[in-house]
Amino acid sequence: MITVCQRCVNDVKTEIAGALQPCHTTGMNINRRQMLGGIGGMLVAARRGSADTQHASATGFPRKADFTFAEGVTYINGAFTHPMPKAAAEAYRAAVDRRSTVGGPFVSTIDVRPMFAALVNANPSEIGYVPNTSTGENFVVESLQLAPGRDNVVTDALHFEGALVHLMERKQQGLDVRVVMPRDGRIDLKDMERVVDRNTKLIEVSHIAMYNGFQHDLKAVCDLAHAHGAYVYADIIQGVGAVPIDVKAADLDFAAAATYKWLMGDFGLGFMYVKQSLLDSVIRRPHWSYESAPDTNFHLSPFDPESPRAVTYTPGRDAGSFVRLGTVASSVAAALSISLPYIQRLGVEAIQQHRIPLIRRLQSEMPRLGFRAQTPPESTSTIVTFAHNDEAGITKKLEKARVNVRVAPYWMRISPSIYNDMHDIDRLLDALS
Repeated sequence: MITVCQRCVNDVKTEIAGALQPCHTTGMNINRRQMLGGIGGMLVAARRGSADTQHASATGFPRKADFTFAEGVTYINGAFTHPMPKAAAEAYRAAVDRRSTVGGPFVSTIDVRPMFAALVNANPSEIGYVPNTSTGENFVVESLQLAPGRDNVVTDALHFEGALVHLMERKQQGLDVRVVMPRDGRIDLKDMERVVDRNTKLIEVSHIAMYNGFQHDLKAVCDLAHAHGAYVYADIIQGVGAVPIDVKAADLDFAAAATYKWLMGDFGLGFMYVKQSLLDSVIRRPHWSYESAPDTNFHLSPFDPESPRAVTYTPGRDAGSFVRLGTVASSVAAALSISLPYIQRLGVEAIQQHRIPLIRRLQSEMPRLGFRAQTPPESTSTIVTFAHNDEAGITKKLEKARVNVRVAPYWMRISPSIYNDMHDIDRLLDALS
């Protein structure tokens, strides 16, 4: 039985004025659609609102107040690009503003690699900066010096499309590239086992598939690769910051992620993980720059007595010296210096637990609206995807309702985050019904 207080009922009567009035017993929000739908609809909303309020008080979620959204917009598209927390955006702007100051000390890029290392259980020396995920993937393939006719690479069709383009071009050049196809939205490890052999040099996967959110068991993939003398590269952009990742427990060799998704950074800066034992042994430097050495120094001034050489340097031994080619997006690093500790304080496991009821409801309700599920029902990742054949119609409905999700020609991807709640899911479902 659901009890709704008289004060809440009075609030419903005033809803026609357009204001949202919270139920003083349950904490629910009752909007005009629910009121016009009658008292039965109000009671259902009260029960759901009460559950939302209890969940928020127990976990601190949703974190709506930590972000800024355009008025009236419901944003459920973190897998495309995640908003920055307000404090991170302020740090970003402050870093930009420093460029126009006079007389102040030069502020170099904040080194946020140790913060990322803590998030994935890596050593800071195993983390380098890259401008994007694709640079990391290309670095691995180039560094391993894969040879056509000798080596093969195993990947799957749920891997990031940009990486597949890269590997398909390598295949055109003669490299043996083997692509495992999904079944029921999943990659079966047994299918991967069938194409891995003693000539396999690299297995490439996306930890979480950008298409449908399928999540690889990285430890199982690494065990398979290492049993055949191969290495594993994982694209972790769609998981890190929102799904627990432990590179040591998985025994992962390489990983890369840009920061504009679940790390709440921006375009232009990402992280590359390289297992320490592989540096200068398996991984040879494919390129050099002034960032390849921590002590690069010019000696061009006539008053400089230190060296007759124009430049002196000592090659660095950490991952940063191997992978970084030049300047870093310092404003993004400033934002990450806020967002990465913010993620750590919330806890990645807690972030995941907040999201699970939201994606479960989508998996339950979207098929009733005629959408075909593409995400495995057991998934706890950041993404749920549904197939459709009405891009124009769906886009029009969502634009009218001011709901932002990823609508592609034949599929729709929904990716809730820490600022979303069941009311946001309801708004999406209402828009599509």
